Amino acid sequence: MSEVEAKLAELGLTLPDVVPPLASYQPAVRSGVYVYTAGQLPMVEGKLPVTGKVGAEVTAEEAKELARVCALNALAAVKSVAGDLDRIARVVKVVGFVASAADFTGQPGVVNGASELLGEVLGDKGVHARSAVGVAVLPLDAPVEVEIQVELAQ
Repeated sequence: MSEVEAKLAELGLTLPDVVPPLASYQPAVRSGVYVYTAGQLPMVEGKLPVTGKVGAEVTAEEAKELARVCALNALAAVKSVAGDLDRIARVVKVVGFVASAADFTGQPGVVNGASELLGEVLGDKGVHARSAVGVAVLPLDAPVEVEIQVELAQ
């Protein structure tokens, strides 16, 4: 078991299987020392646990927890092309999309779920640049979607 996966276990988490693509793309690709993930939905065992807009059908706290699930799914996607999560030198960038009710402005707080998980699991290697974007709708009516870019150690 890798050190990163041991840390996940210490936090009571397990790395899920890679979420299969919903369309014509790969869950992650490697280019040189970088791995880019596709947007990861908060799928748990092949299903979305919650759907709808944040600030309407979904609370900000629920969405923050879903962003953590997205980050776990992103780590699984990274492992699928890197082979071992211990190869992560650092998380470079996180982009979070939040399906938002018209008056919802708490996107950064929602995406903190992903950022905080990466910090808990990877320590200083999890510190990253980030964007948190409100959108009208996401695939499958998901409340949140997260993609990450990581640099691998050489």
